[in-house]
Amino acid sequence: MEWERAKNYIIVFFILLNATLGILLTIENRRYTITSDQERLIRTVLSRNNIIMYRMPMRQFSPMRPIEVTGFYYSQEDIEALVEILFENPQDVEHTYNLGNHRFVYGNISLEITSGFITYKNPYGFRQAVDNTLFSLPNEDVTYGSAVRLTDIFVNNYFPDFVQDGRPTEEGGGIRIIYLQEYHGQLILSNSIEFLVTPVGIYQIEMEFGQILGHTGTPLMIFSPDEALFAFAQRVSPTTQETPKTIASMDLVYFNKYFSYQYGPYHAVPFYRIFTRCQIDQPFLVNAFTNETMW
Repeated sequence: MEWERAKNYIIVFFILLNATLGILLTIENRRYTITSDQERLIRTVLSRNNIIMYRMPMRQFSPMRPIEVTGFYYSQEDIEALVEILFENPQDVEHTYNLGNHRFVYGNISLEITSGFITYKNPYGFRQAVDNTLFSLPNEDVTYGSAVRLTDIFVNNYFPDFVQDGRPTEEGGGIRIIYLQEYHGQLILSNSIEFLVTPVGIYQIEMEFGQILGHTGTPLMIFSPDEALFAFAQRVSPTTQETPKTIASMDLVYFNKYFSYQYGPYHAVPFYRIFTRCQIDQPFLVNAFTNETMW
C-alpha cells in the first residue's frame, strides 16, 4: 500500500517536472525568437532604404559555440588518397614538389595543391567508376539535373559529409555546383568543394577544407536576424537609392576568413548570409557574434 502511494507521488513529481521544463523551454525559445514588432520595424527600415524583403527568412537565434578547424593543410595520407581518387592509374602519375606545393600530372590531367587550395582539371571528364557508374555524360548535353547527378555520386562516395549549397549556376558552357561540409546540422562555409561539369563530365574540381576538431567553449549570444539585416541596410544604403535590392534568402553558416594553409587551429564562427537577387552567388556576410559586415 505504501509502495503504491510512493509510486503515485513519483509519477506526479515527474509530471510536474516535465511541465516545468516545458515552460522554461518555451520561455527560453521566446527569448531567442524574433517578435512581430521586431519584424515590422526591420521591414520599415529596409523599405526606407529601398530594400525589398517579401518574407522574414529567419526567426530563431539561439546562442552558438565556435568550431575549431585546422588550417588548409593535408597529410601525406590525404594527398595519396586524392591521387587514388582522381587518377585511374595513380602509379603512372608524375609528381613534382616545390616549396610546399604539389603538382601531379598524367597527360593533360592535372592535380595541384597550392597553399592549401586543391585544383583538379581533366579535359576528358573524370572517368573513375564507382558502383559501375562512370562519371561522364556520353552523347548528352549538360543540364542541371545531369550535372548534379554526377557530382552527387562523387560526393556521396568520397566526401559524404558535404552537401549541395544553393542552386547550380551556368559558367562557360558548363554548370558550376558547390558543396559545403556539414557539421552537426550547420554548414561550414570555409570548407567547400566546387565542380565544373561540362558535356565531357566533371571537368574541374576545386577544394579547400580544414579538419573539424569540434565545438569549443560555451555557447555565446548571437545578434538577432533583424539586427543583421539592419547592419546590411546600413552598409548597402549608399547604393540602393539608385539601384533597389531584393533580399532573396537568408541563412546562418560557420566561417573563418583568417584560414591559413599552414597554421591553426582556428575558430570558425557563425555568420549570417544574406542573398540578394542580383548577387545570388555572392552573399553578403554578417558576423553573428559582432554584427560586423563583410562581402
